[in-house]
Amino acid sequence: MTLPKAAFNYDLKEALADNRVVGLWRMMKGFRLIYLVAIIALAFIALARVGNYLLMRFFIDDVLGRETVAAGDVAPVAFAFIALALVQGGAFFVSSTLAARTAEGVVLRLRNYLFDHIQRLSFAFHDQAQTGDMIQRCTSDVDSIRRFFAEQVLGVGRIVTLFLFNFLALLAVNVDLALLSVLVIPVIVVLSVFFFKRVGKAYEAFQEQEAKLSTTLQENLTGVRVVKAFACQQYEIDKFEGDNWEKYARGRRFVRMHAMYWPVSDVLCGVQMLFGYSVAAVLAIQGTITVGMYLAYAGMLLSIIWPMRNLGRIVVQMSTGLVSYGRVAKLIREERENLDAGGYLPDHDVRGEVVFDNVCFAYEAGDVVLEDISLRAAPGEVVALMGATGSGKTSLVNLLPRFYEYDSGSLTLDGVELKDYPARFLRQQIGIVEQEPFLFSRTIRENIAYGVSRPVTDAEVEEAARAAAIHDVIMTFPEGYSTIVGEKGVTLSGGQKQRVAIARTLLKDPRILILDDATSSVDTETEYAIRGALVHLMEGRTSFVIAHRVQSVMNADQVLVLDRGRIVQRGTHEELMAQPGVYREIFDLQLRIEEELEEEMAGVGHQL
Repeated sequence: MTLPKAAFNYDLKEALADNRVVGLWRMMKGFRLIYLVAIIALAFIALARVGNYLLMRFFIDDVLGRETVAAGDVAPVAFAFIALALVQGGAFFVSSTLAARTAEGVVLRLRNYLFDHIQRLSFAFHDQAQTGDMIQRCTSDVDSIRRFFAEQVLGVGRIVTLFLFNFLALLAVNVDLALLSVLVIPVIVVLSVFFFKRVGKAYEAFQEQEAKLSTTLQENLTGVRVVKAFACQQYEIDKFEGDNWEKYARGRRFVRMHAMYWPVSDVLCGVQMLFGYSVAAVLAIQGTITVGMYLAYAGMLLSIIWPMRNLGRIVVQMSTGLVSYGRVAKLIREERENLDAGGYLPDHDVRGEVVFDNVCFAYEAGDVVLEDISLRAAPGEVVALMGATGSGKTSLVNLLPRFYEYDSGSLTLDGVELKDYPARFLRQQIGIVEQEPFLFSRTIRENIAYGVSRPVTDAEVEEAARAAAIHDVIMTFPEGYSTIVGEKGVTLSGGQKQRVAIARTLLKDPRILILDDATSSVDTETEYAIRGALVHLMEGRTSFVIAHRVQSVMNADQVLVLDRGRIVQRGTHEELMAQPGVYREIFDLQLRIEEELEEEMAGVGHQL
């Protein structure tokens, strides 16, 4: 049975329920029928096993118990044993195969949905979320859900069917023995439920700590160059060992609960089996039951008690699947960002006139980040933003692509309120070059063409690279534009990565440009090359430039100086230099530092 691809297109958010069992059942939409067949196959396995015991009783008492036994009497019984073995093996194959198909199908859909869901979560969510925790939910927790369907539910079904059919068979044969054989079952069930509740909490705490450990490891590997540069290996080792020790402590508590359950359940099951065998042996000696009945009873008692002993293990394991469902469901319940919300969608590109009118913004209530921001950027103008760290520069430009929504005031683009535009349309019109550009582990060509919705030719990619002053560098690589840049572009220098990012933005051809301190982390020569590329990039585009160096904003049409979320100075470079204030202080300070550095370098050269 092959399911159509449409069966995997399912909004899993609709399947969520506070009751975790109900939620998991809903997640099986499209797979319930084949899973039901897998459960039904378990009944055939149990029936075949009971049939073996009853057939053994018949063979010993009614065939071997005769005065003379012919080969013709044994052959039918042998064929019956073979037939039961085939039924049991075939049913086991059907059950395992269909359960595995269900589990893999459910988690295939779940993984796809989770990845799609994470891509559509808001910028604010990703600002606060821990990468390691999300990876944990998409891998370890999803795998726990897979095991829940593939192994644990099936295991419970196997135990229930074995108990039910063997107990009914015993009742039909000897009521007293049947009732004596299940005296300990209620105790085992209560014990399993008791441990189920506690193990679930212990496992959830363990998973949370494992997610924290994954985050620590991910941050360390991502920032390994910083760690080595500052010789902080021992600090990171101590931090990892602390998190790892906490994971060990929680894992030890989790395992201890398992260790407490097994001895108790083993003793109870052992006592029950010893009691049952002893009573049945006395009855056999007294002639109340036959030898064949005794052997059949021994097998059926084993099929009742031993699976029930495993019930606790499986129920405890099921708790991990239910905990993982809760963790995954919590992520799925996060509200998606509606990129298409907005009533105004122009049929042409925007001109680029941006007007802030008394705009206020706070990440959290009471924590005002921007207050009464007013400015106008005409189409094609360059607006520079300066100010100390935390003054609100990045928060201001993050309002333009609607990464965050402003709380009050008015922010318009071409005379239309920004909130009326769909976020998807806005982001197609806006290009961003960050201070630390991110490149994917793909070819340079793919990185430059990234984010362009239409098909892109090689000639267009090369033209963008030339405009960004990176084409000649790319051609020095053995594989040219097909060179894999490595994780986060690690094989390229900082300036090369920045110019590839500029080329990517040029190819996108946005009407509004945001440059977030794009030249602050490179050397002077590279900065000069990047500035040339940026001048080409900003031509005809409304540009917002965040900068810390005055040299980067001297040619801007207007410079805004921010302090604690407010605009404290505005004007051109010449106007701001003509008046006292923060801008002139920054300029004087940077000029003095440069002069001192030149004098120091000249002194070193003279000594040499």
